[in-house]
Amino acid sequence: MYRNALKDLKGWKNQKNRKPLVLRGARQVGKTWLVRKFAKEEFNHLIEINFDDTPEQAKLFVKGDVARCLQLLEIEHNQDIIPGKTLIFLDEIQAVPEILPYLRYFYEKRPDIFVAAAGSLLEFLLSEHGFSMPVGRIEYLHLGPMTFEEFLLAMDQQRLVSFLSGIHPHESIPESIHQKLLYFLKLFWIVGGMPAAVAAYRSSKSFQSPNREHGIILQTYEDDFSKYRKRIYPQRIRKVFQRIPALVGKKLKYVNLDPNERSKDLADTLDLLEMARVIFRVHHSAGNGVPLGAEMKAKDFKPLFLDTGLMTQSLGLNLPTLEVVKDLTLVNNGAVAEQFIGQHLLYQYLSYEKPELYYWNREKKSSSAEVDYLLAVENVVVPVEVKAGASGSLKSLQVFLSEKRAPLALRFNSMTPSLTELTVQINGTPGHSYLFLSLPHYLVCQAKRLLKEVMG
Repeated sequence: MYRNALKDLKGWKNQKNRKPLVLRGARQVGKTWLVRKFAKEEFNHLIEINFDDTPEQAKLFVKGDVARCLQLLEIEHNQDIIPGKTLIFLDEIQAVPEILPYLRYFYEKRPDIFVAAAGSLLEFLLSEHGFSMPVGRIEYLHLGPMTFEEFLLAMDQQRLVSFLSGIHPHESIPESIHQKLLYFLKLFWIVGGMPAAVAAYRSSKSFQSPNREHGIILQTYEDDFSKYRKRIYPQRIRKVFQRIPALVGKKLKYVNLDPNERSKDLADTLDLLEMARVIFRVHHSAGNGVPLGAEMKAKDFKPLFLDTGLMTQSLGLNLPTLEVVKDLTLVNNGAVAEQFIGQHLLYQYLSYEKPELYYWNREKKSSSAEVDYLLAVENVVVPVEVKAGASGSLKSLQVFLSEKRAPLALRFNSMTPSLTELTVQINGTPGHSYLFLSLPHYLVCQAKRLLKEVMG
């Protein structure tokens, strides 16, 4: 399989002012596989320590004494550590979080040594310890599930990926290719982007295999919560974790999680789940300009799950059901479509930038409005609407365009691409003109490029 993040790792290797790299992301998104693939292609030797399996190797790291540490690692692994040719990989570093501050010494004393680390639940753990990450002396790579285009590559559909990367806003897509892409889209909604599930489906072509992998992953997450945060009521974490997939796309109200729990306890639980990177909060932004986070409302948010495959597994959906559904709006009221678009937009920026995503709503009596997502493209705020099928109301989009005088809007649906110049219409009164880009869901990986083309 191929991951786009491999290019980011190679870019990190070639930096002049390189720092130790920490890969961050939920468990099972492919961090270990990615580093091993990187090491195989770019280095002669790999020294890999899995701290889950061998926590005692943490004793090889001597605070402030990098020379001694390197000597002990060479003895332990019976190989020389050669600058530029050896990669030191510290996997499952969350098992020994006291090692994290030591990474700074490699940057300060031996920047010629390549050090990469990977771990899950890092924020989860750091909140329980009395130290912080060595800010300014390490760098991050944020990794999420596989994208739709990476999934296509895993399905041996290289020609489809090349076709999508060459599409332009005004270009039509032949109906037969459009239908083929919609098939793979629905397949992705079930299999998802967790590498183990993708690999299972690729090898077996049976939907039981990825479903089994999803079950294992979900259970692993629940086991992790109890393992690393015992002071939080385990049943509450499990209950909230299991409820989130059914609430994707809706403004979250704590009563919908559990009417018998205190809001403060539920908020703390959501914090932990977000630290574990298994859910994300899509916060409201006023959307008046960039950065979008500058006008964020912390208490106003919609939940996003980690992956469509895990979501559909949790909701009990299956491929035979989707195969006979002509209008995808029938599938969980479009929440799966919003999840699919959301998890891709979440990781649309550079890999070293922390994933974040925003939406917009206006709550007024008899005139409420909500736009699914907001994007910042070339300092322009672009409202994004997600429709599961071919049609749907765009009243909220019109409200946003009118209030913000936005010049551009984006819609995802099941139709082929189109670009039109329209006029804002509020209660029958025309307003300013704007460009309206409509894309099929399967072009989400190309959305940012296409928006830039539209903007000229």
